[in-house]
Amino acid sequence: MKFLAYISRTHHFHNLSPFYSPTFPLPFSKFFVLRRTKNPKNLIAGEDTITPTMGRGFFACFKRSSSATNNSTATHDAETADMTAEELKRGGPVVVELFSSQGCATSPEAELLFSRLGRGDFNLEVPVILMAYHVDYWDYNGWKDPFGSSQWTVRQKEYVESLNLDTMFTPQVVVQGRTQCIGNDEEALISAITSATRHPPPAFQATFERRTPDSLQVTLKGTLRAKIDGGADVMVTLYQSGLVTNCRNGDNKDRIIANDFVVRKLGKLCSGEKLPPKKTITGTLDFGIWEGFSSDKCGIVVFVQQHGSHHIFGSQRIQLPANL
Repeated sequence: MKFLAYISRTHHFHNLSPFYSPTFPLPFSKFFVLRRTKNPKNLIAGEDTITPTMGRGFFACFKRSSSATNNSTATHDAETADMTAEELKRGGPVVVELFSSQGCATSPEAELLFSRLGRGDFNLEVPVILMAYHVDYWDYNGWKDPFGSSQWTVRQKEYVESLNLDTMFTPQVVVQGRTQCIGNDEEALISAITSATRHPPPAFQATFERRTPDSLQVTLKGTLRAKIDGGADVMVTLYQSGLVTNCRNGDNKDRIIANDFVVRKLGKLCSGEKLPPKKTITGTLDFGIWEGFSSDKCGIVVFVQQHGSHHIFGSQRIQLPANL
């Protein structure tokens, strides 16, 4: 059985008991198609993309509130290179993660804001590292996002749980794994970035190798600079910028959408209960690459994420060498 709920721009979450979420008393408009599961307390939108489903929650789309082998070695880019002692004392870059979808009518506005942030349009004194994850729970709505993945939906769900939220929505921004806001709310986004807790970045060198035409091997060697209480993972994403899509259906029908910093792959370099800040860490990751891969539009992000809280304790971005 399906349920259809319509929420007008003048309605708020508190009009939708028992779906009330005091975290987001903001107006929005969107149709929601909800499917009853075996447990009637658990509702999800569209296709069953998350297991287990989340009780007292639903998905929302928000509007703004106010072949040859080639070896190369890349060095740190401007965000993390040659940091002085004073810069290290202030802390490193702030990680900004966008959860978005080409199937969400309001995500393109957030994507544009994200790209502007990456270009430095806001003249922030705080360096940022950007990663955009395209979720797949809007794929049922007429347009399948070519960059969408259930893996990114699961990652967003982990943040929903760690931040004690009731709702998964797009576009959503999570800053340093600690705070979140609606992704096209420029004022809230800038405020979250400038007030974020900062940590010294890792100091890794990377070697990239194309052993086969459809794979990329990344070897990393370096140290962490931040002290972390409890266990943590050292994660690595491979992202791509400069993507352009002509949406032929769905909520963004006949729109040309530009996407930057889109995460295509995610891997774990290492994990441990204690990761000392001065111990040398080495590891290798193998990423499958996609049709149209162009290394000059790609980079990797190395970040340290605490178990449980999902707080991020340091991050580093490394651009891939051209013509890899």
